[in-house]
This record gives sequence, C-alpha cells and structure tokens, in this order.
Amino acid sequence: MTLTPEQFIARIAKQPPHPAYLFIGQESYQRRLCKQALLDRMLPGELRADGLTQTDLENTTLPEILDDARSLSLFASDRVLWVGSAELALPRRITAESVESPDSAEKPAASELAAYLAAPTPGTVLVFECSRYDFAGDDRAKLERVQKFYSDLPAVELRHFTPESSRFLAQQLAKQHGLRLAGAELAILLDAVAGDASRLASEIEKLSLFVGTERNVTADDLRSLVPNAAQSTIFALVNALGKRDRAAALRSLDILIREGEYLPLALTFLNTQFRLALAAKEARIASAQQAISFFAKLNVRMWRDRAEQVIATAGAFSREHLAAAVAAIYETDKKFREGYKDDRLVMESLVLALTAPRA
Repeated sequence: MTLTPEQFIARIAKQPPHPAYLFIGQESYQRRLCKQALLDRMLPGELRADGLTQTDLENTTLPEILDDARSLSLFASDRVLWVGSAELALPRRITAESVESPDSAEKPAASELAAYLAAPTPGTVLVFECSRYDFAGDDRAKLERVQKFYSDLPAVELRHFTPESSRFLAQQLAKQHGLRLAGAELAILLDAVAGDASRLASEIEKLSLFVGTERNVTADDLRSLVPNAAQSTIFALVNALGKRDRAAALRSLDILIREGEYLPLALTFLNTQFRLALAAKEARIASAQQAISFFAKLNVRMWRDRAEQVIATAGAFSREHLAAAVAAIYETDKKFREGYKDDRLVMESLVLALTAPRA
C-alpha cells in the first residue's frame, strides 16, 4: 500500500497506526509534518520523552531493532521507533552502485521483518526512513529495491513539490502568518529557495517576524533576509538582456556590483538561462506550460515565472544569436578564470555584446 503524506496524516487521525511504515523520498518538509502527526497521535505531551526512540541502521542492525521493538518498556506503554538509513537493511551488494543481485539475498532479513509483522508488539510503531534516494534518475532502481524489501509495510512517498504545489504552499503559509506577499515577491522567494518546502516555511516565518502584518513584503526585505534572493536582480539582468534593453541591463549589473554580488556566480545564472533558452528554441517551445513539461522530461525543475523568462529570452534571440551568446558567456568565464583584474569591465563587455542591435 502506497500513501501520500496527506493520506497518511488523515488515516492516523481516524484510526490506530499500522505497526510499521516505510517513509521513502527526500522531501523533508512533508516528512516532518508526518512525523509530528504520528507523535501527536502516539505520544502526546510528556509521553514523548520516554516513548520515542531514534536510531540509525548505520549504528545498529535490523534484528537488534526488532528485538528492541518486541521488548516492553518500563517507562512507556506506547512507543515509536524511528529508524534512519532504512536502505542499509538490504544486503550490501544491493545498496552498492550496482544494484544487480539475486533476490534470494534479500530473504533472510526480509523474513525477520515479516516474522515481526506477523505478531507485532501492541502500542509500538516502527518507522523505517529512506531519504538517501530520490524517485528519478539513477536512484530509481535503488529505490525500487528498497520498496520491494519493505513491501509488507505501507509506504509513505515523500516526493518533491511541483512548482504549482510550492506556490500553493507558499500562499497557505503566508496566509497562516498574516504575511502580505504579492505575486512578484512570491516569485522571487520561490526562486530563492529553489522550491524547497522546508526552506520556504522557514523563510516565510522569518519574514513574518521581520515585516509584520501591516505592510507588504518588498524586494528589499527579501534581499536583506532571504539567502539567494539577490538572484532577483540577476533575473532582472537576464530579462533585460532577453529584451536587448542595454540601459536596464547595465543598471541591473550596477546593482549587483554595489551589493557585492560575486560576478562569476551571476555569469553562471546567465549561462543557465541562455542554454535553457537555446534548448527551448530548438524544441520550438512556444509557451510557459510547454516549457515546464519539456524540461520536466529532462529532470529540470522549472517554475512558471522562470519558464516565462526562458520563453521571453528564446523569443528575443534567434537560434544563431543564442548560440553566439552561450559562446560569449564561455569566453567571459575564461577571462574570469584567467584572472582579469576588472570583473566589472569584463561583465560590461558581455552586456554590450549581448544587447548589440540586430544585424
């Protein structure tokens, strides 16, 4: 049985928890919410101090954990055993880089777990957490091995937020904190935290304490408080370059320099933007939604605002000009690496090249 975090929280609110669960995936915000809900149900108030045991399979073994689960505590009638690095219960051959291994290697450890589940200790809940692997890319096969090993357990899948769900979460959290966060500032915040829900929740709480509820959050607030929010100026530079607006691009560059931004880092963002725009141009992407779908197939996460920036940049340049821009950025990066003394002059030369009038 596979559950979403929302389904897990709803189920344990209405019925007793299952004797054991597998928490799988790298999304930490939802994991924290699920853990809090389970502990509130099983170990409310002062019971948590004696009833919660947190351990890791790096430091113990699965048989030892199951023996602990079978033993009764003198101090707590209900217990939660939270076990990290669940993937280490599998034979070493399977958890290594090569996941090819006979299925029979899994049986001894799996049978011990099955024996416990056949007669679980009343009032005890085991949670096996596997946060090492993700659901995409090279990790997928390893994740499937872990799921197969713990197939007798309900699995709570902790997947990364989509751009749309991240925006919805940000709006919910802002409302909860009474934070007045307009669309443009919301987009800057989402870009700054790269869609990480835990960082998003932390930054919104911090902003609510700093800004209060009497006024709107400004871009200056974000630049002052949120790490990486200076990227908003870099995106403004990208937009200006995409529109071939030389004056606006030079103004954005001046702001970056006055704020002490590391210019090679700004160049990295420019490089990414133009490469994405070139890919969109070659794929004949015409809308933000098409861009989101296209890059999702390439395992490139993209927000609607970023997708719109990519489309705008692709529309402002021909394919040849985009390729020339990528080459110019490469040459600029070489100059940085070769130790040119005036970083500003190097970047201004790039801006002038990229905003040159069409032939």
